[in-house]
Amino acid sequence: MKLLRYRLNNEVKPGILDLENKIRNASTLVDDWNNKTINIEKLNSLNSSDLNSLPIVEKIDSIAPCLSKESIGKFICIGLNYADHAEETGQQVPPEPIIFFKATSAVVGPNDDIEIPKNSTKSDWEVELGVIIGKETKYINENESQSHIAGYCVVNDLSERKFQIEHSGQWVKGKSCDTFGPIGPYIVTKDEIEDPQNLKLWLDLNGKRMQDGSTNTMVYGVNFLVSYLSKFMSLQPGDIISTGTPPGVGMGLNPQVWLKPGDEMRLGIEGLGEQKQKTVSA
Repeated sequence: MKLLRYRLNNEVKPGILDLENKIRNASTLVDDWNNKTINIEKLNSLNSSDLNSLPIVEKIDSIAPCLSKESIGKFICIGLNYADHAEETGQQVPPEPIIFFKATSAVVGPNDDIEIPKNSTKSDWEVELGVIIGKETKYINENESQSHIAGYCVVNDLSERKFQIEHSGQWVKGKSCDTFGPIGPYIVTKDEIEDPQNLKLWLDLNGKRMQDGSTNTMVYGVNFLVSYLSKFMSLQPGDIISTGTPPGVGMGLNPQVWLKPGDEMRLGIEGLGEQKQKTVSA
């Protein structure tokens, strides 16, 4: 299934994308897509529902974040998880995953405007595979990870590199600016993704391809990351793990390129849909 949330007349409603790419209103099945309804038990129960009987949505105002931001307990990010990305930034592949957090207040819809923060001089882009947890997860082995994953989504892990690197302290300062966490357009349940380690992902800036990679070059794969994180903290339904980015970010270019108001980004992951964002001044 492809689960999404859409805006209509100042309301956000839950939807399901059918096989003909039409949005169907899922309000009779769930109140919203959140940490209560994204759990694996609930998703399995929907498999017996006649989804094609749900009413087709003829008009929407926009696509909302694929999970309500209020229900995302943790937005966990993994740094330098592609060897070629680590190389372009002049850093070594870490001996264990680098973990940092993005504030959930950064979450926006996949096509919402991105605000370039005040005093920003080095705002950057990062297309990433997002993993949505669907079951409480604690001290699990790697071979158990798939049974704890609800699905996957596209994430743009936007970053202000000056805040992140030059202001000392933790990376979270450069990762959590408002609008720096677009997710969606939808959550694709794990049964539709044969191999999360073999997905193409890409990002265009103003029509030019900047990132063009595959999840098969991850240093630490999805199943390892879920198990690894569960050794340090419990994971709950609705938690998001953003798994790192391939090369082609602005910081890694020569000369470096930074986002400015008026830019347009398009990005996507094979089987998970696309995002499109314009940048504006905060």
